[in-house]
Amino acid sequence: MFLRCTTRKKHGKEHRYWTLVENRRVAGGRVVQRQVLYLGEINDRQRETWRKSIEVFEEGRSIPRTVALFSEDQTEPVDDEQVIQVRLKDLEVRNARQWGACWLVCELYKQLQLDQFWAERLPASRKGTPWDLILETLCVYRLIDPGSEWRLHRHWFESSAMADLLGSDFGLAESHKLYDCHDLLLKHKQELFTHLAARWKDLFNAKFEVLLYDLTSTYFESDPAFGEADKRQFGYSRDKRADCVQVVIALVVTPEGFPLAYEVLAGNTSDKATLRDFLKTIEAQYGKAERLWVMDRGIPTEEVLAEMRASEPPISYLVGTPKSRLSKLEAELAACPWEQVRPGIEVKLLPYEGELYVQAQSHDRVHKERAIRKRRLRKLWNRLCELKKMKLTAKRLLIKIGEAKKEAGRVFGLIDLKLPNPSKSKTQVNFSFRINRDKFRDAYRHEGQYLLRSNLCQQAPATLWQYYTRAHPRGGSVQESERRLRYSPDFSSTSPSHRSPHFYRLCGLLSSGYAAPGLARLGPRLNAARRT
Repeated sequence: MFLRCTTRKKHGKEHRYWTLVENRRVAGGRVVQRQVLYLGEINDRQRETWRKSIEVFEEGRSIPRTVALFSEDQTEPVDDEQVIQVRLKDLEVRNARQWGACWLVCELYKQLQLDQFWAERLPASRKGTPWDLILETLCVYRLIDPGSEWRLHRHWFESSAMADLLGSDFGLAESHKLYDCHDLLLKHKQELFTHLAARWKDLFNAKFEVLLYDLTSTYFESDPAFGEADKRQFGYSRDKRADCVQVVIALVVTPEGFPLAYEVLAGNTSDKATLRDFLKTIEAQYGKAERLWVMDRGIPTEEVLAEMRASEPPISYLVGTPKSRLSKLEAELAACPWEQVRPGIEVKLLPYEGELYVQAQSHDRVHKERAIRKRRLRKLWNRLCELKKMKLTAKRLLIKIGEAKKEAGRVFGLIDLKLPNPSKSKTQVNFSFRINRDKFRDAYRHEGQYLLRSNLCQQAPATLWQYYTRAHPRGGSVQESERRLRYSPDFSSTSPSHRSPHFYRLCGLLSSGYAAPGLARLGPRLNAARRT
């Protein structure tokens, strides 16, 4: 590659534009040029600024000497050997690599003192493998351009400046070392979180009074012939892949996004069975304190919530509540006044049986849910009208109604169907349907509303809402907080493997051993690294 200067005269003035150009050889021995980067115009003022900014400090002198950058602009030869002369037309760019982003992440790595932390715990192997530098390379790669370890080995490392920044070579990107490095980290997990919590307190004055707890899962496209002690098990799949084994990943973070603990659990673990152990983990590692836990509605059980209220000091919580309880408390909530906590958001507070229930209503959410309900209900109604005109047997009719129900979702519950007797499978049958007005009124009244429960009975509505929005900045309900992100660890081979807005902060949660059984299925054609 080289720099090309293009001259253009405009209004009697000469303009010079610079472009980074690459030579490529094509068929027939010809060479074509490809514009890699357009640098723009370098005017006279910029040239003067560059001349003044490029200075050389010499031994024995306190004043720096200015050097000449554009030597072709010199009208007279310069005899001073201390002046650096550069001819831009003869300058070529070779082995271009990403440097700025890599340098910045390495500096952040040092600010967190992770280089010292891992240098003490990951010494070099007998063969001289620098495990701490390999881990730093993996961290930089995950932050800049997340992907698989094989992609780091095959493409990314050579296009980055990590070898220069870490004073090493391509040995940091050997494929088997990248995978083996993960297996060395698990035993230091507790020490790592303790170290990070201390650094976050020093650097950001981070506080850990409010904790967000969430779970997700990731699946494996591999044969399920594993032992009973293996964590890869069949369970409820958030990825809609019930045919694949999976593991469940639980994560605790602060509202600012600082992770405090995580666990990889068996794939058949129920969400309700995880909270009690995490409460003990956080208490053992960070001590007892008055903390507020913000969770999804499916995580805590009534027994665990009672234990949190009875603990000393009490553990506060703010959790989502099913809409069925909103209907149960509707009479009591109807007597409570609405309080505005911010434009477009109103809440009602209802103390009930030692807890505080918060009914929240978002005007934007009301319009959105009603639009979704209208669209789906109209589509379902049109489909039922089409089925009514068809000549179908009872069996075929039930199949098609089941397909319409799956597509309509909860809206299907607003329709009352009078279906034929399935025993008349060989004759043409008919059916009738109508809208259940009572269910429709309930759905209309509750759209855009959701219910939270907490044991913070003395807190103001604005304070509770602040806790809630810190957990979910977009203002959605607790049940709708799991969203897919643009960048994600390569857990699965087809799609991002997590939905929570906090899980992308942790990567490499699984050891390389989880990939081994799946590799054997691919046959002997490729080596292990390429199969991975």
